[in-house]
Amino acid sequence: MPFINERLDANRESIEKDRAASGPVRVSRFRFEPDAVMSRLREQIVGQPEALTAMEAMLVRVKADIGEENRPLAVHLFLGPTGVGKTETVRLIAEAIAGNRDGVCRIDMNTLAQEHYAAALTGAPPGYVGSKEGHSLFDPDKVQGSFSKPGIVLFDEIEKASKEVVRILLNVLDTGRLVFPSGNREIDFRNTLIFMTSNAGALDAEAYHHRYQHGWRRWLGLRPGNGQVLRDSALRRHFDPEFLNRIDQILTFNNLTDNWLEALLDIELAGLNKRLARKQAELTLSPELRAELCHGYDSRYGAREMLRAFRQRLEPAVARALLAFPESRQFEADVHNKEVTVHQYVE
Repeated sequence: MPFINERLDANRESIEKDRAASGPVRVSRFRFEPDAVMSRLREQIVGQPEALTAMEAMLVRVKADIGEENRPLAVHLFLGPTGVGKTETVRLIAEAIAGNRDGVCRIDMNTLAQEHYAAALTGAPPGYVGSKEGHSLFDPDKVQGSFSKPGIVLFDEIEKASKEVVRILLNVLDTGRLVFPSGNREIDFRNTLIFMTSNAGALDAEAYHHRYQHGWRRWLGLRPGNGQVLRDSALRRHFDPEFLNRIDQILTFNNLTDNWLEALLDIELAGLNKRLARKQAELTLSPELRAELCHGYDSRYGAREMLRAFRQRLEPAVARALLAFPESRQFEADVHNKEVTVHQYVE
């Protein structure tokens, strides 16, 4: 988009003039603050200290604006099972930087499993219907961002895309540009944070840990591995070395164990209370109900398991209480014989 590029160049020249006039004062062109972004991430993402540390390092580097000029600002691949915070991490970064969780250009790679779907990214080749229009799944505004805000792109479940689609991304990751086959359009990724998620190797790692729990190694007191070898093997099966070599960092998200149930519960309750605040209402949970909601948690489904418990068991009872007591502002949820009830809070 020539207009956007002209504005970027104009803003860059303006800041450079200000720097020259004011002396050696280093001013970042990016307005986001890494500490503010990380505060939001640490409030919402649990059990992933290594991944969050890596995100903090990436944000600081981007803020300082010392990266290569002819590559995306950052390229990260998130590995791990479902429901552990991979996609949520990207959405929270978008919310903190762009002011909107939908500020990320998300491409569901599951829909690009066939080779001919590559045209959904780059437009139809010359001579085919739609080649002149140059339609693409990419939203240029979200991809390119602005001079003060990086664009954010998420390739979700990258391992499900066809080989042809993945090959298209090679040039994007290497040079930060995507040129359409028609030759009359280009999307610039040099001002973009690129994230990819994958479940590759997650099932193999889960099976490995299951065998450990029921095998002789546990009885001998041997510690299990972290499954990283299995994940590395799965990556090599799914992706060519030249693709993996263009990724800045591959991060593995941990399974969410019982140690994080209380934290997950508090996060979901805070989200529910945020929605209830629009109805001038607030909900508290009895200790018995908290224990009940955590009971039977299946770590295979991560945080989504807790969300399902809220939607299926707690929210219907909350809705009935809101309709029954429209003037009440304080409610307490309890459980008796597996039945969740919500009533007006009485001190």
